Amino acid sequence: CHASMDPIGFALENFDAIGQWRMREGEALIDASGLLPGGRAFTGVGGLEEELLKRPELFVRTLCEKLLTFGLGRGMEPSDAPAIRRIVREAGAEDYRFSRIILRIVGSGPFMMRRTAAE
Repeated sequence: CHASMDPIGFALENFDAIGQWRMREGEALIDASGLLPGGRAFTGVGGLEEELLKRPELFVRTLCEKLLTFGLGRGMEPSDAPAIRRIVREAGAEDYRFSRIILRIVGSGPFMMRRTAAE
C-alpha cells in the first residue's frame, strides 16, 4: 500500500496541514519528488500531473472505481470490471470530461442495479 501511495503524497509535501505552501519543515528542505509504479520519476505537483496526463486512462479508471465504490456503498467486485472498462473507454472518446464520467457512472449497470441497505 505505502509503496504505491507514498509517492503521490510526496508530490504534496510542500503543502502544510492547512494548505499553505512551504519550502522547509523545520530546518530541512522538503523533497517533493517520488517514483510512480513502473519507475517514472516526478517532482512536485506539476511533475505528478505531467506523469498522470501521459496515461489518463489509469487515473480515470481509479477515479471511476473510487466513485462507484462510494456510490454503491461496497467495494468493487470482478463483475464490475466490464462497466469500469466501458466508462473509461467512453470517457476517453469524450476527452475524459468529469461531467461525462459522472453521467457514465450513474448510468452504469452496477449503479443502476445497486441495492439499498433496506433491501
